[in-house]
Amino acid sequence: MTSQKTQPPAWQQTAWGQLPSAQPVSLYSLQNEFMQVWISNYGGRLVRVRIPDRQGHWGDVVLGHEELGPYLNHPQVTYYGALIGRFANRIKAGKFELDTQLYQIATNDDPNALHGGPNGFHTQVWTAEISGNRLKLSHVSPDGAEGFPGQLRVSATYTLSGHTLRLEWRAETDKATVLNLTHHPFWSLTGGADDVLDHELSVNADQFTPVSADAIPTGELVSVTGTPFDFRTPRRIGERIEQPDPQLEFVGGYDHNFVLNGEAGSLRHAATLHDPSSGRRLEVRTTEPGLQVYSGNFTDGSFVGFGNQPYGKRSSVCLEPQHFPDSPNQPSFPSTVQRPGEVFESVTEYQFSAE
Repeated sequence: MTSQKTQPPAWQQTAWGQLPSAQPVSLYSLQNEFMQVWISNYGGRLVRVRIPDRQGHWGDVVLGHEELGPYLNHPQVTYYGALIGRFANRIKAGKFELDTQLYQIATNDDPNALHGGPNGFHTQVWTAEISGNRLKLSHVSPDGAEGFPGQLRVSATYTLSGHTLRLEWRAETDKATVLNLTHHPFWSLTGGADDVLDHELSVNADQFTPVSADAIPTGELVSVTGTPFDFRTPRRIGERIEQPDPQLEFVGGYDHNFVLNGEAGSLRHAATLHDPSSGRRLEVRTTEPGLQVYSGNFTDGSFVGFGNQPYGKRSSVCLEPQHFPDSPNQPSFPSTVQRPGEVFESVTEYQFSAE
């Protein structure tokens, strides 16, 4: 007798509402014994992740909402869980020069451009393809979208395997452009506590990119030694966040790019986030050269998410693998120029555990 081959788990698709344009939006769910994941094709958002704590109690570890409406209408959740592009983070004054031509892109973080502009990838309905435990989301960004040159074909594939959620990016352009892609979950491993200041964070970085008062990098790479940005060994997020340091004061806490150790392009350890109260742990690995750490400095409690929980100041932390902010205007930073015939590929993995 031959044994029947076990089929891999498949994403389940359900209707999640529609945009004001009447375009339908779907929600995709997949679970195994270690985690439960919900992703929408609206912005490719990681809407919900549930994992058990050390005692086996399940809880939400990303901020979000069960319904589509808040993602469309509430400014506090503009980027929650979303795929970000064409250019993650900030570009000074929304201007850059490429091949002697000056481009002006949409500015939505006065006076700078942020996360691809107001109609960036986080607002698009992506085309979904399901294959076993993989969800592939695809989007075609037309030439001139938000001011960026070139038609860009981009895909983001989520794969759930064991304790790990893997995100693989792929992009091609028909005209020279700039490209910086990231993923923007707001993590809270407690499953609903007021803030993440007692979470322990480690970041695999000896340097960070300091910013000016407008949150734009100065162009320097500065050692983390002796600064509140030294997370080479695990430290409480709240341990030094209120120290009188100009870098913290400029942006109200942590909102900085860390220069990851190791070779960019190789999948390597970027950061570990640990909640001592629940035992939950998240390890982030990436091929990207940088990691933006954002400590939820401007969430104000006006948005109520899972479990009827208001998301207040520092209720989460973002760990965003990316190229460096304002790279098109910083020649010493790793290049974000993408040309025809080149294939952009990037991988980020989120591995969960409890101890």
